Amino acid sequence: MSDTKDAPAAPAKKQDNPLTDIIVNVILPVIILSHCSKDGEKAWHLGPYVAMGLAVAIPLCFGIWHFIQHKKLNTFSAVGVGNVLLTGLITIYLFSTNDPETRKHAPLLFGIKEAIQPLILGSLFLLTHKSATPLFNAFVYNEALFDHGRINKKVKENGKIEELSNLLWSSTKLFFGSFCLSAVMNLGLAFYFLHDLDPTASDWKELYNKDVGRITGWGFLVIGVPLLVVGGFILARMIKGLKALTGLETEKILQAR
Repeated sequence: MSDTKDAPAAPAKKQDNPLTDIIVNVILPVIILSHCSKDGEKAWHLGPYVAMGLAVAIPLCFGIWHFIQHKKLNTFSAVGVGNVLLTGLITIYLFSTNDPETRKHAPLLFGIKEAIQPLILGSLFLLTHKSATPLFNAFVYNEALFDHGRINKKVKENGKIEELSNLLWSSTKLFFGSFCLSAVMNLGLAFYFLHDLDPTASDWKELYNKDVGRITGWGFLVIGVPLLVVGGFILARMIKGLKALTGLETEKILQAR
């Protein structure tokens, strides 16, 4: 007689903790850049070079550790690592010169860097749409939330396969649009905080680090909240569209909880 009933269940796959991602990629760099960039007598006054290096190193090391532990990229960490590496390169370039004319370009350079990150990530949603693993499916139309088996069965029965494809494509384009919005807001935020930074100031590097910290912290709120609203709209639109295509109620479209 089989003992499968008593066999131990497979251990649940450990999920990424969003709070950890936020602390490592946003909160710690903001605190370090805002409070440790000064050359002073306090133990936490590390100076602009060490503070920036530490703020860049923490998300980078976390991203590498996460990849080694899980053998896969954490999207949030990957974006965070790319962001801090670009921040580090721009900072090295600006810190290596005392030319005020070069430093005047800080808002433009940092703004472009802030805008290019969401554009790259958003473009991946379009590029992977027809692949075996669309990024939109991982973020929004995923099997943990939607009952793909039941949905696909009803769509096929109703002869609505092409309509389902169109719904997914239009939703993907809307999601890409939200990243374009993020890019514009990132650019505006960078100019808002850096435009009045005096390139001739003796403590320019310290002031620059503090402004970068403000951009990082405020960016999470100013940009993250609108993206959540857009994401909620897309999710509601997906559910409404799937109900029309399948004839199923919401509780039948979503996975049982």
